Amino acid sequence: MSEENTTESTVDIPEENFNVIYQCLRCGNEALHEELKRLPETKCICGFRVFTKQRPGLVKTVNAI
Repeated sequence: MSEENTTESTVDIPEENFNVIYQCLRCGNEALHEELKRLPETKCICGFRVFTKQRPGLVKTVNAI
């Protein structure tokens, strides 16, 4: 008889790199998502806790039907 190995196999899921940049509303300091994720709390160096996500400057125009 052959015994089957019932241990859980780990699947390597590739981590997607999202270079999302956040900007503090008070001082305008820019921080990457990876930097903010490492900190124990989401807070800027000035102490403010409100960030905005910087969007690309791409403007899409859609023609009406």
